[in-house]
Amino acid sequence: MRHMLSSAVFAGFAAGLLCALLQYLLVQPNIVLAERYEAGELVHFQGIASPEERAATSHAAHGAHDTAAPVEEAGHDHGAGAEAGAYRQALTVLFAVLTYCGYGIVLVAGMNLAEQVGIKIGLSQGILWGLVGFMAFQMMPALGLQPDLPGTPTTDLYARQIWWAATAAATVAGLWFAAYGTGLWQRAAGIVVLTAPHIWGAPGLSSFGGIAPPELAASFAARSLAVGMITWAALGGLVATLWHSEPAK
Repeated sequence: MRHMLSSAVFAGFAAGLLCALLQYLLVQPNIVLAERYEAGELVHFQGIASPEERAATSHAAHGAHDTAAPVEEAGHDHGAGAEAGAYRQALTVLFAVLTYCGYGIVLVAGMNLAEQVGIKIGLSQGILWGLVGFMAFQMMPALGLQPDLPGTPTTDLYARQIWWAATAAATVAGLWFAAYGTGLWQRAAGIVVLTAPHIWGAPGLSSFGGIAPPELAASFAARSLAVGMITWAALGGLVATLWHSEPAK
């Protein structure tokens, strides 16, 4: 039991660090840019500007840049901004490590249950289990609840949490029966359970809107899911490898 728990924690710690690194490189720039739109520093205008309008905007921006007065306390602002950025990044790392340690415990418990019924778990199977975890906790819920940028209107938090939890549980149960079911009816039931939350439908908005450009929201959602897929695959492989390794004496 101790070896199982330590394997899950070590794998979750490594996967959390990987997730934090990928988020810093791929996801955080989108978040920072969206926050600039949310604060009003940037404004997204619908429609396509004419060449004359784009040229006028470009000349005006260059003129404002050339005539801008220097800020006397720029050094102080830069230091405060760097400190806030470091604190934010530290919280991101901590949250990612704790989250994937929890996911690692869930994975190793599921793998142990599978081996109890005769299903062998190696490195390749561990990676597949990790991808199943990604499907259950991120990809399938994202079909109804997409990753949201700052400033994006959302529905009631409680309703979204309930639908997310139900979708994750239904995905795990549905994939288990579809993959390991002994009869046709069990596999058919797995497919029904898998699709049930999506037939019911996620909590939806009555109208759409947002401050940031839709292209930025699409990039954020795609990159968030890509980071999740890579991290979950690494987590599954690490859990399977560490769990079957010889425990340190």
